[in-house]
Parts: sequence; C-alpha cells; structure tokens
Amino acid sequence: MTDKKTLYDDKLIIANASGFLGDRFTAAKEMVQGGPIDFLTGDYLAELTMAILFRKILKSPDGGYASTFLRQMEGVMGECLDKNIRVVTNAGGLNPKSLAEKLEEMAKLLGVSPKIAYIEGDNLMGRIPELQEKGETFTHLDKGIALKDASAHPISANAYLGGWGIVSALEQGADIVVGGRLADAAVVMGPAAWKFNWKRDDWDKLAGAATAGHIIECSGQATGGNYSFIHEVPSYQNVGFPIAEMHEDGSFVITKHPNTGGLVSVGTVTAQLMYEVREPKYLTPDVAARFDTIEISQQGKDRVEIKGVKGEPAPPTTKVCINNMGGHKNSMTIVLTGLDIEEKARIVEDTLFGILGGKDEFQQVNVQLIRLDKENPKTNEEACAHLKISVLDPDANKVGRTFSAATVELALANIPGFTMTSPPGNGSPTIFHWPTLVSEKYITQKVVMGNQETEIVFEEFSPLEKTPEPLIRPLPDVPKGKTIKTQLGRAFATRSGDKGGNANLGIWGQTPEAYAFLDRFLTVDKLKELLPDMQPYEIERHQLPNLLALNFYIKGVLGEGVAASVRSDPQAKTLGEYLRAKIIDLPESIIVK
Repeated sequence: MTDKKTLYDDKLIIANASGFLGDRFTAAKEMVQGGPIDFLTGDYLAELTMAILFRKILKSPDGGYASTFLRQMEGVMGECLDKNIRVVTNAGGLNPKSLAEKLEEMAKLLGVSPKIAYIEGDNLMGRIPELQEKGETFTHLDKGIALKDASAHPISANAYLGGWGIVSALEQGADIVVGGRLADAAVVMGPAAWKFNWKRDDWDKLAGAATAGHIIECSGQATGGNYSFIHEVPSYQNVGFPIAEMHEDGSFVITKHPNTGGLVSVGTVTAQLMYEVREPKYLTPDVAARFDTIEISQQGKDRVEIKGVKGEPAPPTTKVCINNMGGHKNSMTIVLTGLDIEEKARIVEDTLFGILGGKDEFQQVNVQLIRLDKENPKTNEEACAHLKISVLDPDANKVGRTFSAATVELALANIPGFTMTSPPGNGSPTIFHWPTLVSEKYITQKVVMGNQETEIVFEEFSPLEKTPEPLIRPLPDVPKGKTIKTQLGRAFATRSGDKGGNANLGIWGQTPEAYAFLDRFLTVDKLKELLPDMQPYEIERHQLPNLLALNFYIKGVLGEGVAASVRSDPQAKTLGEYLRAKIIDLPESIIVK
C-alpha cells in the first residue's frame, strides 16, 4: 500500500492554482506558501485552449502543453516535495509525455527527484477513422450531424478522462501527475478517491468530490471573482484561490488561505456551481452528480460546507472535444457619430456590400449596431456608436484584405465623421467546436511512470433502481405588498458562460421568498421578453430550488463556439449582468439592502 500520509487523517486539503491558461502566474507559489495543503491542482484546458495548443504543437512537436505550468513548477517543485504536497493537473494538454519529460529535466537542474507520472488515452485524432468503422458517428450534440457528413477537417479530438488514472498514479507513489484532457473535476476526484479508498461505485462520495472539483476548477470565481454582488466582497486585492477540504463521506468545505482578498460565501460558491452547466445532473466520466441534491450552508468566515450530494452511475459515453478547421473570419468596426445613427449604419452596410458583390459572397455575415451613444452628449465619445461588421468564409483572401481594404476605401466617400477603431487586417483562422460523445469502452487511460505502464479501463454499471430525489424544501408564497421599479439585479445574482456554441445563464436569490418570486416570474418567454436578442434561440429552463436558482441553457447563441463566434462577447461572460440590468417591478421585501 502506498503511503497516504497527509496533514490530517479525517480530511484532504486540495488547493487550486489555475482556472485557465493565462491565470495568475503567482498562484501556485501562493497556494503552497499561504497555508497547509495536501494537493496542488490546476485546470488549464478550456475548449478553446485545445485549439491554441494545437497551434503550438505545429510550431514544435515537443510543445502542445501549458508552458505556464512548467514555469510555475520551477518555483515550487522543491517546496512541494519538502512539504509532501502532491501535484495533479491537466496541463499536459495535447502532449502530456513531453511535459513530463520537461519536468524531469527541470528536477535534475533543481537537484530534486520527484516521481512524475503522465496520463494518456484522451487523444483520438489518429483513431477517428477506426472508431467510425466500429460505429462511432461522432454526432454533433446540438446539430445531430455525423462528423463524416459535415465535410469537417478535425485538427484535434480529445475525450474527457476521469479520475481513476490519477488514483493509479498516486497508488504508485507519484508526486506529480500530469494529464491531457482530464475532466475538470477529475483532479479533485482522483486525489479524494485515493486518500479515502473509495470504490468505483461509491456514487454519493464521488458525486461530492465532483461537485468540489467543479467549484474550485475556476480559481477565483469561487472566492469572489465575477460575483454579482460586488459590494459583499471586502477586497479584490490578492483574491485568494479556493481550497476544498474533502471528507471521507464526500462532504467538504470550501475555503481560502487567511490574509487574502476575496470572499467565500454561500453566494460565491453558488455562483460557481451555476457556471457552465446545463441540467441539474452534472455529468463526469466517473459519476453523475446531482446538483439538485446539494445542501449548502455558511459554516463561518470564508467557510462554506456542502454535503448530501447524491450520485448516479456515469453514462457509458464520455464527451469528446473536437476542433475543426473552419475557414477564416475578419471584423471591422466603424464609428458612427451624432445624428441619424441607424441611417448612417444602413448607408455604410449597403455601400460596403455593394462593393464586395453582396452578402451572399461570404459563408457568414454578421452586422451589429452597438449603441454606445447618448442623447445630448457631454463628450465626443458619448456621441459615438459602433457598427461592427464581421465576415466568415473558407477563402482567406476574401475575408482578409479584400474585405478590410474595401471598408477603408469608404473613408472619404461615405457618411460624415467616418472613422474606424482599427486599421485593415488579414483576419484570422476560425476553429469550429464540435461537441460529441464516444463510447467509454473505446477509451483506455494509460498511466506512465518511469518504465512502468498501467492501463485503466472503463467499468460499466447499471443504472440505479431508484434515482435520487431532488432536495425540495417547502417554499413560501410569492411575496406580496409594495413593489419598486428597479433592476432585476437588485434582488438576484447571475453567472453565465459558454458551452461550445451554447451559453448557460444561472440566476438565484438569497432567500426562499426571492426564489419563490423568481420561479413564478422568470419563464423562458419572460427571459426572451427581457432579452429580445435571445428570441431566435431555443432555451431550456432548469430548476434548482435547493440552491434558490434557475438555470437557462441557450442553444446556438455562440454559433460554432468561442473561436468562431462573431459576438462581442463570444464566451457569454456578460450575459448574466445584461439580464441583471433589466428594469422590472420587484417586491420591495426581496431587494438586497
């Protein structure tokens, strides 16, 4: 049996040091030095990041991993070994083997000898034809189109891996474990399952760890970052990154190191629970965690407890992130000033596409009139609106200088005050996100440490005879009495984000009375009325009364995904705050003071 010595026998302290490629560089050292921890984890792989790493591997076959992590480890590797802090991350990206080799080289230079393991098995690029012959269609989850029928050109294809490869690596004594497309929650589930000797069918315990993993995966978003009620956060200076104190029964406490900024509250934790989710059943490769069974409570200053999470067997499929080369896109933004803004926008648009031969010359055209102007402006800037014109097409020349130069040519022969926000450019390649599934029976994790290789295969379990019931507490009646016409956000917080070409928008209240109003008031039809630009899209509505929350899943609003979206906010980060700005009649009794 591998030595499982940690700081405490009854809990495991897991810290997060990264929520994306480009997160705070100093966080790794801050988490190692800021207080006691057993594991240092980091999530570096958003869906867009896989495409970015593909470009890196094209430049160098030894690349394709998160180089930020390598540089972070240079500063903390020795201290982690001294303090018995193990490291688990998905920073391996498209090349975990190369990252492990670079870590070995660094360790020699530092004069230390960590045991380093890497996990492969997620990369399906070379296996797509083989798997298609075996019946895997890689059908787009939203469009229902098989990959082979889409004339697609994949550049990366990675299946999401669960946490049992991590468990194997830790059982073999690994000090550092690096993987490729490990599921976000796996870097918490693996260490917890290892520490507490959980079995593969300990559904409720695994569900608790999956929930903890989802909460801490995005660093400061669980500790006050991107939190709607900004006045509750004592300080945004040096926001502490999140820590999960896991217990053997799957319950846990979310906290942060002392003497750091930010906030850990029921509100900040709920905010992260609602981030980039769809239905209340949160799927991972190892377990389906039922977010509608979560019991959440404040246990003290910057300490939030979650318990009671129920789990179900994971489905026999796992998600695959395929990125397809999708042509090229370009955007030009024209400044419209003063009077007759809409008429000026029409003139620019008609003239430009008259020069270019019409909109049909492009695969996709998107025109957005962004009204930044104000009536009776006090400054020059307050008189200006923006007309953003975007084009997308397989022909790089068509969307490059042909498009941008034609825009510039209007400068002296079009509307008064014509100017632009940028010079002409060549545009950039677009990458279409293709979310799909693959049967887990075709996915085998390979754990490599030194000369030893271990394979982890999927075990399929039958569905539970009785699925867990949602946690439903009696709700009060919808508040009556005086109402005030004010912004929706004076009573409710939101959190929104991207899921491929879709977006989620979570909204919740602080009291049962607020939720009672929200549940009655905010239907899908009402949401489309408040946000008329969401009218064209199919929207799902999911209730989580245990979190006093609703979640809306908006299909297709981001087009082909963040790398190909022409929206001003391609990751839907601002969607929630947009909703909070809408003015409605709110019961005075639920307004946050």
